[in-house]
Amino acid sequence: MIIVLKPGTSSRDEKAVLTEIRRLGYKPHVMRGVAHVVIGAIGDERVNPPLDTLRAWAQVESVTPVQKRHKLVSRQAHPANSTIRVGNVEIGGSEVVVMAGPCSVESEKQLMVTAEAVARAGAKILRGGAFKPRTSPYEFQGLGEKGLKLLSKAKKRTGLPIITELLSEDHVDLVAEHADILQIGARNAQNFQLLIAAARTGKAILLKRGLSMKVDEWLLAGEYVLANGNRNVLFCERGIRTFETYTRNTLDLGAIPIVKQESHLPVVIDPSQGGGRADLVASFCKGAVAMGADALLIEVHPNPKEALSDGAQQLDLGGFARLMDELRPLAKAVGRSMAG
Repeated sequence: MIIVLKPGTSSRDEKAVLTEIRRLGYKPHVMRGVAHVVIGAIGDERVNPPLDTLRAWAQVESVTPVQKRHKLVSRQAHPANSTIRVGNVEIGGSEVVVMAGPCSVESEKQLMVTAEAVARAGAKILRGGAFKPRTSPYEFQGLGEKGLKLLSKAKKRTGLPIITELLSEDHVDLVAEHADILQIGARNAQNFQLLIAAARTGKAILLKRGLSMKVDEWLLAGEYVLANGNRNVLFCERGIRTFETYTRNTLDLGAIPIVKQESHLPVVIDPSQGGGRADLVASFCKGAVAMGADALLIEVHPNPKEALSDGAQQLDLGGFARLMDELRPLAKAVGRSMAG
């Protein structure tokens, strides 16, 4: 931490600050300028109490952290890119991984038809919601445990690992029993107790960006997972809330290079939630691949017009296959690869 004293601070008041810094477990290093005294406080901020309380002292002008608050997710802690392995799938390496499947698991037939189709087209991970967070309590809430069992059945049939959303601490063990990746949705992105509980399962965590979340807040949410012993975090940009109403959300593709500069962890883009429109999914995917996304999370349904949730943003099976064909040469052009 860097503590700057106000001009004209007396030696007595300066000594009091130095005493407080030592009391809190830090070693002060004093640098005297023409107008200011600057104190560098050296110590482990993870162990010692924070020095933020010094901001309230009358003789202190500013207190500035040297390290980022998101220490474990930052490149300061881990300069090289991290990869996350889920079964035989590696996310964050040279391949752009596609996770695809229905917004909601609705029936065995719907899920199996979709799972087999996305696997043929080159998807590496099957997505599907068993528990669905809906804005209205009267909308389809998912099949719950039945949906999880259907996902496990689809995994056995196709060999695709499963990603599904975890909504509640009460369901942690149940969802972790069936899923390979636990998705923390936008509404729960700062539900810190849920993040801690999810982290302790040891499963990979896909952390979606909150509806109005700043990047720093998003990274700090990921820090909760790493701080609880789980390094397998995927940051997923799914669109944020802005004044724009032409799309459901505003997909922030600029978050890709920002998060990849700040963090060593993989970045995923959800183009379906990002715009809420199926006709925009292909463009969003292409932009995401060009900007360095490590994975895509795409909603696919055999008949989107009959979907019980978010039909307007889901691709049909043929549209998904065509998209995969279009993405492969683009991935190759930016030095990446895609399955298929």
